[in-house]
Amino acid sequence: MVASLLRPFARAAFRTVRRALPQTCLLCAAPSHNALLCAGCMDGLPRIGLACPLCGLPSASSAICGACLARPPPFAATVAAWTYAFPVDQLLQAFKYGSALALAEPLADELSAAVRRRSDARPDTIVALPLSRSRQRHRGFNQAHEIARRVAVSLAIPMARGLARIRDAPRQATLAWTARASNVRNAFVGDSSLCGRRVAIVDDVMTTGATLAAAAEAARRAGAVAVEAWVVARTPPPAATSG
Repeated sequence: MVASLLRPFARAAFRTVRRALPQTCLLCAAPSHNALLCAGCMDGLPRIGLACPLCGLPSASSAICGACLARPPPFAATVAAWTYAFPVDQLLQAFKYGSALALAEPLADELSAAVRRRSDARPDTIVALPLSRSRQRHRGFNQAHEIARRVAVSLAIPMARGLARIRDAPRQATLAWTARASNVRNAFVGDSSLCGRRVAIVDDVMTTGATLAAAAEAARRAGAVAVEAWVVARTPPPAATSG
């Protein structure tokens, strides 16, 4: 209990020390003042461009793509700050698997900025995509929660737990794209806090969208009236990354 009470003060102290010391960019080692990434590298990170408003994949004139017209996803919109490509992939892997938790701040800032660029009404609540207990215990933190709680503060949107993962499964990254939907089917359950609410589910990366779709379906079963997927990065389909 004492540790949980002291944690906010420790975070504030860390931010104060970091701002007081000279920083170098994590990507190019140039001076970055009090930021983890310099302005040049931030400006050069791969952004999405014109995309389908439902799935976030490239689409001319930002029209709903053919795949979403044929089979609409269970989420009403996807917001992504960047394309999952070099060096965004390196940043997210360092954050997720290298425990570089300080990266949560710039990642959340970019996702918040992407949300602000939209004209759509904002949701009532933000929910982090949950990990299974065993995976969170192994990793020591939930990367989606670290991003989501900062986005919630930045956008002044309440955050709720809302979702729980009730079934563990092999990591999606280890599976073929075609196997991912069945791997996470019925893996999540929503609670009554989502009933009648417009919900944004936050995660670090959307690849096939299977995990976020399963979470969105659980939120809708719990009574959410609309669900959006908010991610730091969207992975382009294999055809767009080959050649």
